[in-house]
Amino acid sequence: MLSPRSLGLWTALVAASAAIAYGLTLAQFPAALLLGPMLVAIAFGVGGASLSLARPGFQAAQAIIGCLVAKAVTADIVGTLLDDGLLILAVVLVTVMAGALVGWALTRLRILPGSTAAWGSSPGGAAAMTAMAEEYGADPRLVAFMQYVRVAAVVLSASVVARILTDTSSTAKAAALADTGILPVLATLAVAGIGVALARLLRLPASALVGPMILGAVLHATGLVSMALPEPLLDLAYACIGWYVGLRFTAQTLRETFAALPGILVATFAVIALCGGWAYGLTFLLPVDFLTAFLATSPGGLDSVAIIAVGSKADVSFVLAVQTLRLFVVLLTGPLLAKWIARGAPADR
Repeated sequence: MLSPRSLGLWTALVAASAAIAYGLTLAQFPAALLLGPMLVAIAFGVGGASLSLARPGFQAAQAIIGCLVAKAVTADIVGTLLDDGLLILAVVLVTVMAGALVGWALTRLRILPGSTAAWGSSPGGAAAMTAMAEEYGADPRLVAFMQYVRVAAVVLSASVVARILTDTSSTAKAAALADTGILPVLATLAVAGIGVALARLLRLPASALVGPMILGAVLHATGLVSMALPEPLLDLAYACIGWYVGLRFTAQTLRETFAALPGILVATFAVIALCGGWAYGLTFLLPVDFLTAFLATSPGGLDSVAIIAVGSKADVSFVLAVQTLRLFVVLLTGPLLAKWIARGAPADR
């Protein structure tokens, strides 16, 4: 049961989130219903509200976003991987190496301990990186803070870039919500639940997001299932992801990580800048626009980048092909890179 104080704070959080999201919607920002709640949640968290969104709620939101991506991407993601597989792999590896390079620099400059810098700089899979970090001797609090600072920075930068480069008066979201009959909605919810269960059974990374996304894409592309998401449900999923990320920024965390904050900010913006430079170069190698390349290489969470991609005029299939492949590569190479960076680092301070 929520205490009266918590109930009041949640009411204020929801009201403020709605107001900011409405303002961002009027300004035609993609993913306004993600960005607004995240900004408000950061303010509440740092202000000492002591609120948190339960992890099942966050995972349910991820499953809904997975279904949204499945409906938007369909079979194109497979075709994109087959057509441009080598270049997509190169994009992924460059992004991963950019994170590793920043982590190595932070350790050589003695800004952060080696293993902590390595895990915190990994570009993607924030929850998984935080969960695995402690097993390899890193400070999980610092890793979590680095990861979610990066996610927040990527959401902000990607939203600004998308707003500048596209006319968002009509978005892909409308198409995704065109069919909202009761049967397609029930089928979509079933895909979400079964997709999560299968992904956990197969031990896939980010199972709450990846499972429904893969299962939904297969069923929707083959015409076996007609999928639909009511707008209120989708908006709630956006807000839950924003709250989950934002509320992790607390005053206590800021105090505990204050000494390392300059290094964390340098690492965050260095990774974003390196990936942005690679995105610009990618426009000369592939027939993609800069927004698509920027979102594809952005070192943010797959769920948040997916929301921005679907809500803008980017090539969703290419963005999600790169982001999905990178998630798997990061989770496979993360321990190896962390060990390599930590081994060559000066003594931890």
